[in-house]
Amino acid sequence: MSAGLPRSHARRAAVQALYQALVNGQVLAQDELDFVTAENSDKMDKKYFLTLVEGVSKEIEVLDTELAFAVDRSLDSVDPVESSILRLAVYEFKHRPEVPYRVVLNEAVELAKSLGGEQGHKYVNGVLDKMGSKLRTAEYKSAKARRSKK
Repeated sequence: MSAGLPRSHARRAAVQALYQALVNGQVLAQDELDFVTAENSDKMDKKYFLTLVEGVSKEIEVLDTELAFAVDRSLDSVDPVESSILRLAVYEFKHRPEVPYRVVLNEAVELAKSLGGEQGHKYVNGVLDKMGSKLRTAEYKSAKARRSKK
């Protein structure tokens, strides 16, 4: 995660909020969102944070259906932190075309390294690589072509 970038802090807080909602089995109330953002409120893009949390929360079933394409097991059996990261990244792939594919992927992998299980970042990377090929086809192919020329 890029230190000091407001959207990076927003993504981190969004993963924490989504994780909290997932393990508690409920939608987050405003006071819980305020608690999650309090630590980083001066560093983060709070509007982007709210967009991510609200967007993922509203579309969780659609995102899970999309993820079924790339996960090798039930999403319920994926670590809750990692599933929160995956949902967030797929939401960005689908709804934030101004955010480059590589940025979404790299930020998700960094979040998995810092918040997820020991090898979780490898799983997140593999799943999102497949999702990128499906949801951002042209951008994905272009990035692959550039890497193969190096």
